[in-house]
Order: sequence, then C-alpha cells, then structure tokens
Amino acid sequence: MSPMKTAPAALRADDEQLRAQYIEEVLGLLYPGNGERPVEYLVIPNARKPRLLVPADDRRVAAAAVRRYAEPQSRLARLKRDAVVAALRTGLSGLLLRDRLTLSPAEDTIDTYLGRHLGDGLRLSVHIGPARANRKPVLQLLDGDGRTLAFAKLGTSALTRELVRAEAAALSTVGAAGLTQTRVPDALHAGQWGEHEVLVQSALPVWQPRVALTAPRLAGAMLEVARCCGTSHGRLDGSGYWNRLRARLDAVADHAEGAALRTAAERVARAAGDVELHFGSWHGDWSPWNMAAVADGVLVWDWERFTPGVPIGYDGLHHALQLGIGRSPSAGQAVNELVAAAPDLLLPFGVVHRQAVEVTALLYLIDLATRYVTDRQAEAGARLGVLGSWLLPVLVARVEAL
Repeated sequence: MSPMKTAPAALRADDEQLRAQYIEEVLGLLYPGNGERPVEYLVIPNARKPRLLVPADDRRVAAAAVRRYAEPQSRLARLKRDAVVAALRTGLSGLLLRDRLTLSPAEDTIDTYLGRHLGDGLRLSVHIGPARANRKPVLQLLDGDGRTLAFAKLGTSALTRELVRAEAAALSTVGAAGLTQTRVPDALHAGQWGEHEVLVQSALPVWQPRVALTAPRLAGAMLEVARCCGTSHGRLDGSGYWNRLRARLDAVADHAEGAALRTAAERVARAAGDVELHFGSWHGDWSPWNMAAVADGVLVWDWERFTPGVPIGYDGLHHALQLGIGRSPSAGQAVNELVAAAPDLLLPFGVVHRQAVEVTALLYLIDLATRYVTDRQAEAGARLGVLGSWLLPVLVARVEAL
C-alpha cells in the first residue's frame, strides 16, 4: 500500500530514519563476516534519505543502476535523476554524492552465491524501500556494461520467505498461462542462501517508451489474469474463498482490529444471501508502481500476493484505491470514494448486480485489511499500518449500512 501523496513531516522523518537504519541491516545480511576484500557502495541520494546503493568502483555500472532504478513521476524528479546519472558518468559524483559505505566481508556473500548460479561478472545495486512488514532486499543485477539483466529478491524473515516462495510459484503459474496482454517476468532461479530464500527474475523492459494506458486496456489485462487459472461462480457462503478468508480472520481474532474485521465479514456474508459471485485470480497488488504500459503489452511485476479463487474485480478495486490514496486529502476519504465508484470500476469485470457490487467491494476491503493485520504492518512502521486511522472506520460504517 502506498503512502499518501503529501505525508506529514513527522511521518516523512520516521520513514527516513527507518530507511537509514535498514541500510546497515541489509548490507550486514548481504556481506556477512569479516574479510580482506572491501566492498564499497555509494548511497543515493544520501545517507539521510537513502533510496539506492550503487557500486562505488564503477562509474558506468553506477550510472546505469540509477538510470534504471525507477521511472520518475515528475519533471523535477527526472531532472534530479538525470543530474545524478550525469555526475556518475563524468566522475563528478564526489561533489554530489558524498555518502558511501565500505565493508570487508567474508567469502560467502550474496555476490558469490549469485555468481555460482548465474555466472560471474554480475554487479549489484540495492533498492531501499519504505518501512513495511514485507520489506525485503531487492537487488538489481547488472553486467559490466551496465545492462540490467535481472532482479533478485531475498526473503529474510518468516513473512518475506513465504512471499518470495509464493512469487516463485506465481511466476511459474502465470508464465505458463499463455497471457497475451500482460507481460510477466520469468523466474530465472529460486533457491536458498543460508536461511534466506532467493528468487531471481528477468528484467521487464521498463525502459521502453511508455504508451497511454486506457481504461479498457487496463481492464483487459486484469481480466486476462483473472481468468488465467480458470473461473467459477456461486454463493459466497460455502465457497472456498469464504472458507479461506474466515480462517485468516480467525487467526487474527485476538487482535482488536482483527475482531472488528471478523464481525464485519460475518455481516457481509449474511447480507450476501443468494447473490452469485464470480471467482478468479488476482495479482494481489496491482498498483501504478508495479506496472508499465508499453507498445506490446502491459508489464506487471511483484507477483508475491497472486491468489486464485477470489471474487473477480479485486485488481480493479485495488488499483483504484492506490490511485485514490495518492490523490485524496486523506486515505479514509479514498476508501469512501472507492466504494462509491465500485459500480463503474467493476462493470468491465461483469459485476453488474447492485448487491454483488456492494459485497465484492466490501469483501475486498476486508481482505486487504486482514492482510495488514496478519502481516503486522503497524508494528513494522508502515505509514498506513494502523487501520483504525483510515480503513476500518469507513469499512465498519459501510457494513453497518447494509
């Protein structure tokens, strides 16, 4: 889940502090022990606001890593990115990029592991994401000429190990489904490095020119994913989806927010009555930052939450909520706006019955909130981890109005 577009200063400061602390944790994990051969990274843009670590000993690779790190969302962000790239390419980075980290690890590093399985000569850059329970090391793998070859994810906790394994399985399933509108990374390697799960996946060509993403094209790609493992229809009560959701809710029922969610879910199930729902698969986090539209398809990555057998339309609702959180004055308002817009959002997915629309939208919010509680996002410092500050009050009010 994304943060609000303009976060309060205190939240921004907390995120910066958590990112800075996370650098030491990640590098200690990737380069354990003590040895004699130093490894040095530049911190982009600086140690106070770290976003990316790039090799300090190779200007070409460092510049390429920054260039391919992310697609800037504004002209100012693009200018800043280009300034860093130019400084790295011309050797002036010492004036602009003053923060660097040096380690002297033992022999068993992530570099040696990846070299054994993928070949020698790989260079790494390390992405530093915001605080959240599912945060994990994400590595960009480049060759000596600065070409992006792949991305690697490491599962380092019980939750993230499970997610990395789930994404490997998802890429195998979706990759074999014969999708034509949606382009998915290939799983190049899956294995264990010590106690950590490792998944290496091919780099989607996000550097290709972007094209306009029309609503029909987006819905078409989402429908393709919804149907990739088959579909079914029937009542909510007694469905496999309801049984799985209820089990997840039972597992968090001792948590105040979990108990409220279970009560809400039971009320929605009663209100659903004989309404028929259509079930299929969903990506699980189809957000604007997990996709790109290019000429020959919609590129979609981060498949760790992929799940078959959910009410069709969840991806459309999730994408709209992420956009709404970025645009609305508050996340709570974005939730209200999502429920109000649900009839139009679900129409391309064939969900037209008023009661089916209402039930699908509320079940999506319950499902998402259950994920947050299960993952302990609030304890991890996620900006929207405290559901009582935005999602739960709106959800409860909407459910009580059924």
